[in-house]
Amino acid sequence: MDGFVALYIFMLAAITGHVIISRVPVILHTPLMSGSNFVHGIVVVGAMIALAHADTTLERAVGFIAVLLGAGNAVGGYVVTERMLEMFKSSKKGDK
Repeated sequence: MDGFVALYIFMLAAITGHVIISRVPVILHTPLMSGSNFVHGIVVVGAMIALAHADTTLERAVGFIAVLLGAGNAVGGYVVTERMLEMFKSSKKGDK
């Protein structure tokens, strides 16, 4: 029965996230992405904690892949955010 509860919570979170993100104006996507990068950092920490408690080889492999993918997602999000923020900077040589 616990698996069904977890699946139900996951489905509710996915639907809620989709509804919230779809209503965000385009101008706010850059700050929203910066905030989501923070969440990705928390996901990486959670994956590392889960990896530390892994007992079998399969659990360790899945945990390692989770840490790798989570870290890549967080780093990629920061790179994209930085590139988007560069677009708003002035192109004049005298401005800083």
